[in-house]
Amino acid sequence: MRLYIGLVHYPVYNKNREKIASAVTNLDLHDLSRLSRTFGVNRYFVITPLTDQQRLTESLIEHWKTGFGASYNIDRKEAIEVIKITSSLDSAIEEIKETEGTEPVVIATCASKSGTVISFTRAKDLINSNMPVLLLFGTAWGLHREILGAADHVLTPVEGSNDYNHLSVRTAAAIILDRLVGRNN
Repeated sequence: MRLYIGLVHYPVYNKNREKIASAVTNLDLHDLSRLSRTFGVNRYFVITPLTDQQRLTESLIEHWKTGFGASYNIDRKEAIEVIKITSSLDSAIEEIKETEGTEPVVIATCASKSGTVISFTRAKDLINSNMPVLLLFGTAWGLHREILGAADHVLTPVEGSNDYNHLSVRTAAAIILDRLVGRNN
């Protein structure tokens, strides 16, 4: 499987639908890296142009890879090793291209139906086609239209039993990866 994920911190929206850069959170690093290892994701890109956030992320990663955390929790060390910090979506795509020899198919996620969406079945078919796929998740109030417009596809949203739809990125990512590459699907 040639699956990659990216957690985009810029450009994303705030609650006022303004374009912002969001902060990296420790929970997202830990939970999405463990999720990546569980579902066989090749690389988890933390995408932020903010150098202070890159340094913070690097120090957290180093703690779990080589610091006290490496011996304290070996499972966390293994999970954290899938993280790669990058300053932009373009640089993540370029790294995948260098690794895979071809550009990935980019699938963005969104909590609302935005433009033309593809089904989970179609996304699963793309992943199983042996093409590299980069699945993008947004922080804050979701991916900015620039990212949605740059993606090859937008995945249909995760929908519950009513109209409320404001899952954490960690929860949405877990549901989506289970639906796309989980053993029972």
